Amino acid sequence: MVDTVIHLVRHGAVHNPELVRYGRLPGFHLSERGRTQTEAAARWLRGRDRTIDAIVSSPLDRAVETAQIIAALAGGTVEIDERLIEASSQFDGLHKTAFLSPQHWARLRNPLRPSWGEPYAQVAMRMRVAIELARAAHPGGVVVIVSHQSPIWIARRAYESAGPPWLVPMRCAPGSITTLHFARTRFAGETYWHP
Repeated sequence: MVDTVIHLVRHGAVHNPELVRYGRLPGFHLSERGRTQTEAAARWLRGRDRTIDAIVSSPLDRAVETAQIIAALAGGTVEIDERLIEASSQFDGLHKTAFLSPQHWARLRNPLRPSWGEPYAQVAMRMRVAIELARAAHPGGVVVIVSHQSPIWIARRAYESAGPPWLVPMRCAPGSITTLHFARTRFAGETYWHP
């Protein structure tokens, strides 16, 4: 049987001149740079020797826009899966440097959970469910999943059984593709590409 391939695509860069931690907030769209990154990712995906069987996206604007660009350039239609949404955070809507203010330090008391938002284990579980459903629907196929930095990194670390996601520097640039390879029912490794 041909290996199943799951491409985890992080959305492109976002137009955010106010430097807001946008997290799950609506109304944040791709910047011109983000569109360029996404087009490069779509060309990379189109250049593979296998066609895309499905494109599944987080419901957030920037992810849907990324998925639509990929669908237009590399083929396919976009499905939405709520499980692919960004991890929740108490810092959503605040300036990117808000965590440096002493008034917010109490939220940072437990990086193992984390105390400021959705537990890593919960993010890993919902991402794995979405990935496994995609694998089951397209055995031996190629699926593109568009999500966000934290969920992609946490999912990758979970498949590698590598421990908490914050133990190593995060490798998940805007417009990047983290590819999970599955040989039959077994996770067989990952590769990474970025524009």
